[in-house]
Amino acid sequence: MTNTRRKARSRGARIRRALGWTVLVLVVAAGGLGYWGYRHLDNNLTTVDINQALGKERPKDVDRGARNILVLGSDSRSGANGDLAGGDTGDTARSDTAMVVHLPQGRRKATAVSIPRDTLVTRPECTTAKGTPLPAAHRVMFNSVYTSGGPACVVKTVEAMSGIRMDHYVELDFAGFKGLVDAVGGVPVTIDRPIHDKESGLDLSAGTHRLDGTRALAFVRTRHGIGDGSDLGRIALQQKFILALLSEVKRQNVLGNPTKLYQTANAATKALTTDSELGSLPKLAAFAKSLNDLDPSSMDTLMLPVNYDAIDPNRVIAAEPQARELWNALREDRPVPADSKKSPAHGG
Repeated sequence: MTNTRRKARSRGARIRRALGWTVLVLVVAAGGLGYWGYRHLDNNLTTVDINQALGKERPKDVDRGARNILVLGSDSRSGANGDLAGGDTGDTARSDTAMVVHLPQGRRKATAVSIPRDTLVTRPECTTAKGTPLPAAHRVMFNSVYTSGGPACVVKTVEAMSGIRMDHYVELDFAGFKGLVDAVGGVPVTIDRPIHDKESGLDLSAGTHRLDGTRALAFVRTRHGIGDGSDLGRIALQQKFILALLSEVKRQNVLGNPTKLYQTANAATKALTTDSELGSLPKLAAFAKSLNDLDPSSMDTLMLPVNYDAIDPNRVIAAEPQARELWNALREDRPVPADSKKSPAHGG
């Protein structure tokens, strides 16, 4: 992996952490906006009963005070999103970002392990969100598991890969940020080169532009109008946009403006899906409070060690023994070995 890609992934992990923290802060603060506002925001949340869906055939729940959370970033072109430019996924939803966040006892440090979307995995037998049995399958792309089986199937797949029980599930719908961008009145972004992408409908000259929700969504989805058309360029734009969004929220002092806070929190909670144990404002507030001593800047961000697949070089597979040693370290709540922080696949 080149230094540029390592820096990009590290920067992306920091941005995703900051985004998650921002959403939690908004949700917790919104609890003080009055009963009606509280109930409305609480009803915005979507929940998934992971425990009921998966039953007892899961890794042992080892209670050492640590918590493991599967954080998923999903993107869909279905429903109202289908009217927005920016992609070719049809009516399906997919998970473009996946991280296992390990919070050790004491909550003073954390480790986030990103799972590349193109990783070939064994999907265990599971049941879809509609209750349809889904047989086990080998050599499927990791990001296809969400499309085929839904959240519970992704959790089961990650648990099978890692041997670690996921205590919580948090999903952020990236399309939901359209409303969030509009709630703050648009977000200014600066680009060094023009972007002309017929697929996303984005047409921007070099310079600074204030993007509304619709153009912001096209901005984070575009890839054909930049670089070599790969996901790497799109990831860089997503990182730029999210940093700009967080800067705009801070500049406007959203937390100090009750009206703006409510509008922003309303959009944020609409984009959030959690497991049922986190699925209310009081539960989210309690969870956020437990993280008071955690400094986000101290979080260790890693990528699951991978090798290029021998059959299909456009796909990757977990590198052994590095991947196994990484998961073992998290399961046993100990530091990840240095060798397990390096991925044999270097890009290019």
